[in-house]
Amino acid sequence: MAATALPPLPPQFKSIQHHLRTAQELDKREPVVAYYCRLYAMQTGMKIDSKTPECRKFLSKLMDQLEAMKKQFGDNEAITQEIVGSAHVENYALKMFLYADNEDRAGQFHKNMIKSFYTASLLIDVLTVFGELSEENVQHRKYARWKAAYIHNCLKNGETPQPGPIGMEGESFADVEREEAGSSSLNSGTTQPTSSSTYEANNIPTSNYTGIHIPPGAHAPANTPAEVPHNTGVTSNTIQPAPQNIPLVDPSLYSAQSPGEVRLTPEDFARAQKYCKYAGSALQYEDVSTAVQNLQKALKLLITGRE
Repeated sequence: MAATALPPLPPQFKSIQHHLRTAQELDKREPVVAYYCRLYAMQTGMKIDSKTPECRKFLSKLMDQLEAMKKQFGDNEAITQEIVGSAHVENYALKMFLYADNEDRAGQFHKNMIKSFYTASLLIDVLTVFGELSEENVQHRKYARWKAAYIHNCLKNGETPQPGPIGMEGESFADVEREEAGSSSLNSGTTQPTSSSTYEANNIPTSNYTGIHIPPGAHAPANTPAEVPHNTGVTSNTIQPAPQNIPLVDPSLYSAQSPGEVRLTPEDFARAQKYCKYAGSALQYEDVSTAVQNLQKALKLLITGRE
């Protein structure tokens, strides 16, 4: 995969270390997502410090990794077309979020679901390489990061977490960050997951989440992108596929005006194309519900000119 070994991580780049570690973990399983994790780290690192020698050296090696991956997966549409790549990363992040949310609401608290919550928040960070985040993704990121901190601290203190969205103050991740600091380095060039879960203390919200809108935990498909980190002592039961709740077709579409009566702008066509790409990406994960929802959005936009 990314064969070029990275030099030691400069202290200035501490904020991107977990995104790079996530890329390592996903190299074999989800190389497209791993590529965009590195691209996010590259773009963020350039903004932080691209002038000091150690930072320039690190960014140069990271660029080599990106170029190598781009050559290897150059025929992959998710690499060559940003709109497809964005849909791919977003669907993967949502799958990880929904897996953790489903476990949380079922009262199944373990390190795997904590890791999934936090990794989902990291992948939503990565979506910023494609542009500004939607308000929904901003909320998901804050909630996932807060949930990871809250559940971790409850388990650490021998307390039973409360499932689902609840009113809680911000949680400190200082202990976890200290554990993470000595876990492993990023300069090995390997794709082996680290032995500790990947959390970060930065940007944990301090607001109350009683009224936040989080979608109900959908049944995670058999190929949900969550796995137990090595050597955690946690065992994971195989997740069995469950019947999916397929949304009904919006009846208003049947009585909508004909396409000839609507004047669509280039922006309308672009948005409709985006929804179709999202639907195609969802089908890669056998997520019929998300695919149907996005196709209905595209159909409604094309028929009515409105979303």
